[in-house]
Amino acid sequence: MDILKFAVRRVATMMLTLLLVSALIFLIINLPPGDYLSNQIAELRSTGQESGVAKAEFLRHEYALDRSLPEQYLIWLGVWPGPHGFSGILQGDFGWSFEFNKPVSEVVGSALWMTIMVNLVAVLFVYLVALPLGVLAAARSRTWVDYVTSFVGYLGLATPNFLLALILFYYGNKYFNLPIGGLMASEFEGQPMSLDKIKSVLLHLIVPTFVIGTAGAAAMMQRLRANMLDELNKPYVTTAWAKGVPPAKLLTKYPLRVAFNPFVADIGNLIPSLISGSVLVSVVLGLQTIGPALLAALKSQDQFLAGFVLLFVAALTLIGTMVSDLLLVLLDPRIRFGARER
Repeated sequence: MDILKFAVRRVATMMLTLLLVSALIFLIINLPPGDYLSNQIAELRSTGQESGVAKAEFLRHEYALDRSLPEQYLIWLGVWPGPHGFSGILQGDFGWSFEFNKPVSEVVGSALWMTIMVNLVAVLFVYLVALPLGVLAAARSRTWVDYVTSFVGYLGLATPNFLLALILFYYGNKYFNLPIGGLMASEFEGQPMSLDKIKSVLLHLIVPTFVIGTAGAAAMMQRLRANMLDELNKPYVTTAWAKGVPPAKLLTKYPLRVAFNPFVADIGNLIPSLISGSVLVSVVLGLQTIGPALLAALKSQDQFLAGFVLLFVAALTLIGTMVSDLLLVLLDPRIRFGARER
């Protein structure tokens, strides 16, 4: 029951935070002077195309871009009536993409699920790599194992994602015949799910997962190693060792459990860093994620598309943070989430 109350409280906090983030996103997007249509109108007038100006002015009125900024924000959320009544994010209307000339929902459609899938696989890769290597480096501190894993970690941190993507783009295809470009073979696009399609997706995920997850795995491995070394030097570990507790049990039951807390807490920070890091990788590897759409929207000031994508990333971050908080409560009984009630 306590955990349920904590979860409800965290959901309420998350919704309030998301509301504040949405206002900040909308404000930042509108900081540069003008918007997609006003820039287009200026360009049309400079070339004498008055017929195009009339159409652009109509679109400005149609999507409430001729109203004040606070009113535009409330209409975008769906809590204030616009030209078509209450029609915004809350009603499932994400707006119109002027850059792609279609609704935002159609632009991001399958790309949202592709983005979630790629980043979930990357998160799994980060934890599956960082956990054993970080523990191994701490348990074998100042040995060749520690030096090799540290070198690999520093190499992963120092190598830019786009450069690693270009390297694997060439050598992965040349020597291992790995498919590069997209997240599935072209013949499976638009087709219903099948075993062959799943195999194609998994094969195409190898390179993006490695590229996107390498830096995150390297950073987390170094952090876990440092936390483990700090715990291994504490008196309770020495006492347990003197009492004859087996090394494997001693390592996993006490120091790892304590050192694992920051490891779990990083879930909320890991998701946005992976998504932001995957934008250039998506462009280089031709992945059908929201990265290329976001880049195009920001360049052209396509505010509805950029706003929705950024809000989606913020929602993923908050969900990841809430999941990490719940896991921390279950993992460490010392964390008292009911402190405010006492």
